[in-house]
Amino acid sequence: MNRLQIKKSVEFFLLEDIGYRDLSSSIFLKDSTGEAYILAKEDGVLSGSDVVGVCYELLDSSLKIDLLKNDRERFTKGEKIASIKGPMASILSGERVVLNLLQRMCGIATLTDLAVKTLNSTHTKICDTRKTTPGLRQFEKYAVRCGGGHNHRYGLSDAVMIKDNHISFSGTIAKAVNAVKEKVGHTVKIEVEIESEKQLYEAIDAGADIIMFDNRSPEEVKRFVEITPSHIVTEASGGINLENLADYSHTGVDYISMGLLTHSVKALDLSMYVKERGL
Repeated sequence: MNRLQIKKSVEFFLLEDIGYRDLSSSIFLKDSTGEAYILAKEDGVLSGSDVVGVCYELLDSSLKIDLLKNDRERFTKGEKIASIKGPMASILSGERVVLNLLQRMCGIATLTDLAVKTLNSTHTKICDTRKTTPGLRQFEKYAVRCGGGHNHRYGLSDAVMIKDNHISFSGTIAKAVNAVKEKVGHTVKIEVEIESEKQLYEAIDAGADIIMFDNRSPEEVKRFVEITPSHIVTEASGGINLENLADYSHTGVDYISMGLLTHSVKALDLSMYVKERGL
């Protein structure tokens, strides 16, 4: 992730949570120092270690952060992920923002890791979609990579994706592709979403760089891949979940994009504990 972008986003998140001051942490004296640690309450894959560092650097540069696990590493229930030492008011003021982001990112990384293992393919890659939480896209897409997945386009300005609504208004796939080719540069990839064999041939003839097979069965995906010239990247999406994902492992499709990696993920259970005085 871009550390400058992380800093900008996390600064906004801290301002949202703390406001003008943390009233609860006013119970501590200015020189009250201590140690806290982030504990895993279930197994998972780590994503978001930079978030911990950036958040506490913004709050208080005197804090000492010790990351006990690296991104992409697995951890088990009961393991410590990080420790934070320094002014207790600063540690607890950043607790919720750190945990909110870390829990979501670890949840996505862990779910992606499960999807990759479930697919169990040496050829087909798992990737995400733009179905991300507004404001959290950079964090969520990075978490997908930590789980062994790949990223689809980051936004509308990255690549062209001609979907059913574009085609409906344009009239045909050829008209839609030709129209967009006149507007974007030659370095921009053009992806076309298709739902039938007829549309597949239209997308091939129109010169699509990537063709997505939308809501197609494993048998249809396999047949469409066999029709598609090897220089065109293939993708399957729509209706694919952990229950039927393995059925697509031998279709030969290049990518399977799954919105559920980010829009339906469960946050991983992590907590912060303060080391008691005298221990």
